[in-house]
Amino acid sequence: MNEEILKLEPKGIWKEFQGILNVPRPSKKEAQMVAYLEQWAKDHKVDYIKEECGNIIMSVPATKGMEDRQTVILQAHMDMVCEKNSDKKHDFEKDPIEAVIKGEWLHANGTTLGADDGMGVAGALAVIADPKVEHGPLECIFTIDEETGLTGAMKLDPKDFKGRILLNLDSEDEGEIFIGCAGGMDTIVKVWYDLEPAPEESTAYRITVSGLKGGHSGDDINKNLANANKLLTRILYSATEWFDLSLYDFQGGNLRNAIAREATAVAYLPNECCDDFVHYVKDMEAAFKKEYQVTEPTLKVTVEVAETQPDVVIDEMSQYNLLNGLYACPHGVIAMSQTIPNFVETSTNLASCKKKEGYFFIQTSQRSSIESSKQDIANMVEAVWSLADADVEHTDGYPGWAPNPNSVICDIAVKAYQKRFGKDPKVKAIHAGLECGLIGDKVPGMDMISFGPTLRGVHSPDERCEIKTVQMFWDFMCDILKNVPVAEVKKTTAKKACAKKTCTKK
Repeated sequence: MNEEILKLEPKGIWKEFQGILNVPRPSKKEAQMVAYLEQWAKDHKVDYIKEECGNIIMSVPATKGMEDRQTVILQAHMDMVCEKNSDKKHDFEKDPIEAVIKGEWLHANGTTLGADDGMGVAGALAVIADPKVEHGPLECIFTIDEETGLTGAMKLDPKDFKGRILLNLDSEDEGEIFIGCAGGMDTIVKVWYDLEPAPEESTAYRITVSGLKGGHSGDDINKNLANANKLLTRILYSATEWFDLSLYDFQGGNLRNAIAREATAVAYLPNECCDDFVHYVKDMEAAFKKEYQVTEPTLKVTVEVAETQPDVVIDEMSQYNLLNGLYACPHGVIAMSQTIPNFVETSTNLASCKKKEGYFFIQTSQRSSIESSKQDIANMVEAVWSLADADVEHTDGYPGWAPNPNSVICDIAVKAYQKRFGKDPKVKAIHAGLECGLIGDKVPGMDMISFGPTLRGVHSPDERCEIKTVQMFWDFMCDILKNVPVAEVKKTTAKKACAKKTCTKK
């Protein structure tokens, strides 16, 4: 089905995206994509650098007549979020993404599409490959591991590039130009447990929350989407007291930057309580459906006898700590901006809970446009889990990107958009994390904007790209490149040269 993409316009960018879909590129496992980009550069006779971490930096000379323009960096990340529906058989380390055209949108068949940020990579490659695109000197930076740690941006060496104008091609709303983003960090939790014999005269049941939309923990955190970890915890929390439930397993969510779509638990119930417990779970499902009737129309909770009956459960105190911690752990919007209308300032995401050997591994992520608020919500998460006798640690995190009201490239982009489409673009900040924050931290004074075609449902199997906006994204990018300012020329005056000679004689 991927071949159908080649019929779409503009052909250049869709051709590159079709090639990218065939290359496995999970975060932290981008070796095949790195090799693909290296071979692409060789095939197109493009100079490139491969940094030690795996980042690829391609250098492209200006087209004829544009040699005097400032060097522009086109920047995108090569990795993708790997999420799939539970019934979908797909190996992200081996299998290509199966693209499906549905009306005005491009989807994937039961998996994430990888348009985040495969479309950005495709856009940059298409610019290089198309001799009709007018541009000054270009540097195309393709980073690794943006989705699970921003490792590529962190390890990017400023000595490997010289551009001071950067177009980040990793945004998801056509018609919007982003000039700032939130900073973020992760808080990692371990709840230790012991095992004890499963209770007698009891039956193990599997309880599953599914059918949720999931989504990006930055862009979608304010959309009142349900978190599967929180819903499943609500069921288990009350059932522990009412039905003497004994927990064996809890597995929910997958990625630090995705809202949990599915969660499942296995727990023992006394035989005399089983029928009542099943009715209770269905009542909870009805309550959830009412609470999320608009945002989660396919929400589903199932309860059934577990396919295997384990002979152990986790100890009572560990169960108490885990469920209380999950219930109390904050999730969602913490504060809205006081200066930007309808803009999320601070949030936190209860991303995943996984049972490991001897402990439950809980991953949360915090975001804020204000550094002190980011640390504050991280401390709040730590305080909750400390009360649950858990081990807690924070990652170093990444800085936010402060808007530059005097951005030259933003002014150029706004005028280009107005001329091309006859309307004003929205210039705004985003609550998601972008590599611009780290790059700007490494290179003070870098003039940056971020833009892209319209994507929806990113970081979930519902990820899709609005086809018509890819043409708009392409035209907009080409117009910006055509209007990049002339580089300043450093001149040495005769007077200075003479003075230098005089000094030498002395």
